[in-house]
Amino acid sequence: MGETVQILAYGEWPSPIDAATAAAHDGSPEYAGFVGDEVWWTEPRPAEGGRRTLVRRHSDGTEESVLPAPWNVRSRVIEYGGRPWAGTARDGRPLVVFAHFADQRLYRYEPGGEPRPLTPVSPVGQGLRWAEPVLLPERGEVWCVLEEFTGEGPSDVRRVLAAVPLDGSAAEDRGAVRELSDDRHRFVTGPRLAPDGRRAAWLAWDHPRMPWDGTELLLADVTPDGTLRDVRTVAGGPEESVAQVDWTHDGRLLYASDRTGWWNLYRDGEALCPREEEFGGPLWKLGSRWFAPLDSGLIAVVHGRGAAALGVLDPETGEVVDAAGPWTEFTPTLAAHGERVVAVGAGPRSAHEVVELDTRTGRARVIGSAHQDAVDPAYYPEPYSRTFTGPDGREIHAHVHPPHHPGCAGPADEKPPYVIWAHGGPTGRSPLVLDLEIAYFTSRGIGVAEVNYGGSTGYGRAYRDRLRGQWGVVDVEDCAAVALALADEGTADRERLAVRGGSAGGWTTAASLTTTDVYACGTIIYPVLDLTGWGTGETHDFESQYLEGLIGPRAEVPERYEERSPVARADRLTAPFVLLQGLDDVICPPVQCERFLARLAGRGVPHAYLAFEGEGHGFRRAETMIRALEAELSLYAQVFGLKVPDVPVLELAG
Repeated sequence: MGETVQILAYGEWPSPIDAATAAAHDGSPEYAGFVGDEVWWTEPRPAEGGRRTLVRRHSDGTEESVLPAPWNVRSRVIEYGGRPWAGTARDGRPLVVFAHFADQRLYRYEPGGEPRPLTPVSPVGQGLRWAEPVLLPERGEVWCVLEEFTGEGPSDVRRVLAAVPLDGSAAEDRGAVRELSDDRHRFVTGPRLAPDGRRAAWLAWDHPRMPWDGTELLLADVTPDGTLRDVRTVAGGPEESVAQVDWTHDGRLLYASDRTGWWNLYRDGEALCPREEEFGGPLWKLGSRWFAPLDSGLIAVVHGRGAAALGVLDPETGEVVDAAGPWTEFTPTLAAHGERVVAVGAGPRSAHEVVELDTRTGRARVIGSAHQDAVDPAYYPEPYSRTFTGPDGREIHAHVHPPHHPGCAGPADEKPPYVIWAHGGPTGRSPLVLDLEIAYFTSRGIGVAEVNYGGSTGYGRAYRDRLRGQWGVVDVEDCAAVALALADEGTADRERLAVRGGSAGGWTTAASLTTTDVYACGTIIYPVLDLTGWGTGETHDFESQYLEGLIGPRAEVPERYEERSPVARADRLTAPFVLLQGLDDVICPPVQCERFLARLAGRGVPHAYLAFEGEGHGFRRAETMIRALEAELSLYAQVFGLKVPDVPVLELAG
C-alpha cells in the first residue's frame, strides 16, 4: 500500500529540513591539491565561527583536520581571496605554507609542529596579504602574489609577484621579501613555472577592466639567481580574457582564452579543442583551475555550456572524454599528480565532494568531504533546467525547483508561491546542485527558480556582454520574465511571487522591488544599493571600477549612476522586505543599507533590517545563517498568509 498523501496549503508542509540543518551543510570543499601522494583541501566549519580548516587525506583513506581552531586558511587578496595554501613532501614528510585569515600572514606548517610565521604584519592600511603560493624548497622560497596596502584607502594598494624565504627570516622584516615583478599592472595572478624552472608565466590586468573583460598573459625568463627577466606579453589584451595559464609536461604554454567568444584551450597559441563551450570562467578568486595538464600529455578539463563537467582532453585529437558519475557540476579547483586528477563535484542529489579521477581507467570516486544525506533524500527538490524567452525574444537560462514533499501535496485549486533567486557576481552562474537552503523552501511547498540572467557566465561572451551598460535593467527584466512565465503557465501563483539574492543578487532584488510590480516581497542580502557611493570609494579595489562596464563610463553617464540606484528609487518601494547585512562587509558596506533605510523612513513599508556582527560579504557562521533563513521564511509566511509555527516571527516595522 502506498503512503497516503496529505493535502495541505503550499508553504505549510512539515519539513525535516530546518534552518540549522541547512546552515550546518553550507559551504564547499575548495582548493584541493596534492602534497606528495596525499590529497589535501580546505573545508568550511560553520559551527566554528565559519573558519576554513585544512583537511589531509592520509594514504589509508582517513581524513584529518590538520589545523585546530582558531586557524583559518583563507586569503583576503582582492577580498574574494585566492588559493591560500601550497604543500610538498620533503623526505616523505609534508611541508605546507598557508595564509591565516585573521592576520593575513603566511605560515609554514609541518605536522607535529606549530605553524610558524613567514611574513610580517604591516601597520599600513589593511596590511600585507598573500595568495597562490608556489613552494620552491630547492630555492628555500615560496613564490606568491603579494597585495600590499600603501595607505588607509581601499585603493591605496599595489600587487606584485614576490618570493618569501622559507626559513622565517622575513617574519619580522618586510625587507627580506624579494619582489619578483614591478607593480606596473594593478592585478596579477600567481606565477606558474615551466617544468625546467627557467620560465614563469602569469596573468595581469588593469582598471577599469575586470579579468573576464581582458587580461594579459605575461611570460618571463627565470635567471639562475631567481630573478624574472625580459617580461613580455604573449596573449590576451583589452578585449581578450585569458582565464588561466599553465605548462604542459614538455614545457609548452597552455592557456584558456575567450578570443573566439568562448573560453577555449590553446597550446603555444594553437587551439586544441575549438568548441562553443567554456573551458574557463570568471576569475573571481586567484588560483581558480579549469584545466590541469597531466604527465601523459592529456589535459584534465572542467568544461561545458552551462553545466561544467569533468573530462580529459586529448590535445592531439581534440577529443574529450567525460568522467562517469552522479556529478553534474564541477568547480574550478582541479589538481593533477601523475595520472591522478582531483576535483570538486556536485549534483542535484549531492552537495560538493572531493572526487578523484584515475585517467588510466576513467574511474572517478569520492575521496573526501563525502556527501551524507542529512535528511531522507525524498525531501530534496527534483529540479530541472529550462530556457525561457525574455524581452526581444532573447533566451534566459534558469533552474526550476518545484515544491516537493514525499507525503504532502497542495490543494487542486491552489498554485504555489515561488521565490526567484538572483545569483551574485553579477558575472557568475547558479549551478544545478543540491542546496539545502533551496530544499528548506521546496520541502515546505514554496517553489524556487534560479535565474541565470543575461550577464551570467557559462554561455559565451555574447551572453555575458548583455549586461554591459544594462545592470539593473537586463537582470531585472530576465528575472521578471521567468517569474511571469511561471505564473502565466499556471506553475506559480501570480499574487505570491518573491525575489531574493545576495551581493549583486541583492542589487537585482532591490532594483526589482523599486522598478517593477511583479513581486509581493523580497529578501535583500548584503546588496549594492547606491552606485554613486559604491563607485567612489565605498567598495574594495578589485571591483571599484566594475561599474564602468556594468553601468557605463561615469564621466559620460553620471546621471545613470543616480537613476538606476535603488537608493534613489526608494520612494517607489511598496513591497515588504527583509534586509540582511554583515557589519564587517568591505565589499558591500552597511552604510549603503543605512542610507536606503533612511530614505524609506516614515513611508510605512513593512520591513526588517538584520545586521550581523563579525560577518563579512557572505555569511559563514551557523548562527547567522539560521537567523537569516528563518527571517526569510517568516517574511514569506506573513506576506503570503502561511502558518509556519516552528519559525520565530520576524517583526516587520513600517
